[in-house]
Amino acid sequence: MSNRKVIRVVTGIHTRDGAGVKLTRVIGERDVRDFDPFLMLDAFDSRNPEDYIEGFPWHPHRGIETVTYLISGDIEHGDSLGNKGSITDGSCQWMTAGGGILHQEMPQPSEHMLGAQLWINLPKKDKMTPPSYNDIKAHAIVKVEEDGARVAIVSGEYKGKKAPMQGNFVKTTYLDVMLELDREWQVETPVENTVFIYIVQGSLAVDGTVCESRRALLFDRAEKLALTAGSSGVRFLLLSAKPLNEPIAWAGPIVMNTRAELERAFREIEDGTFVKDCKKAYMDSDQ
Repeated sequence: MSNRKVIRVVTGIHTRDGAGVKLTRVIGERDVRDFDPFLMLDAFDSRNPEDYIEGFPWHPHRGIETVTYLISGDIEHGDSLGNKGSITDGSCQWMTAGGGILHQEMPQPSEHMLGAQLWINLPKKDKMTPPSYNDIKAHAIVKVEEDGARVAIVSGEYKGKKAPMQGNFVKTTYLDVMLELDREWQVETPVENTVFIYIVQGSLAVDGTVCESRRALLFDRAEKLALTAGSSGVRFLLLSAKPLNEPIAWAGPIVMNTRAELERAFREIEDGTFVKDCKKAYMDSDQ
């Protein structure tokens, strides 16, 4: 059984988004072909609330799923379906934007805001599916304790243990992995899947090369992934899914297959027909 090898190391770009939130854009539009079906990964890591409290006020999405996973922190959210709640330590919000949704995400001051938001592309046939929402609490995320390792299964499965979330449109494995120093760790991976990791903290070695934190590593196709934690241990997020191999037309919060579909989406945003309660949600946000 052959091991996957690193084919790209991405450091990411420090930027601001929303109303001024500081974050690291690990992967984005420049990476869509290599990381298909993953579109974007934004990483949050701050102990200063001034970096993020302005948040992400009301904004639209269509054609994607957003997966916000917090290792620590607190983000209040709401959407045009009427959902409201908080993403807190160890929990996840999995939102299917589908044909159109409006939402906001407002981080609250916390000791350490640490986590990531992932965008997953929707297949062409599912782009206009009705929007839906999944709130995955920390206690519902399956944890596997091993010798020198702890694996939280946000979605998919690991060693026979299944998460409550599998991905309704793109079957996705999402693991939060912590390894003690010098611990070797392996996992089998479907050969056809895109597989990458984001190193949250610490360092690890793969193919004899040491890679530090705040980097994404993209791997080639093979049956197995083998990693070794560095001298201080490591924590990383592992993402795996089968690529869609479909055309992408992307503008801001909308990801479709053609330019015409993008233009239609933005016309609907302007005239208030993007989602049923679009106008009401915008009005409420101003009060």
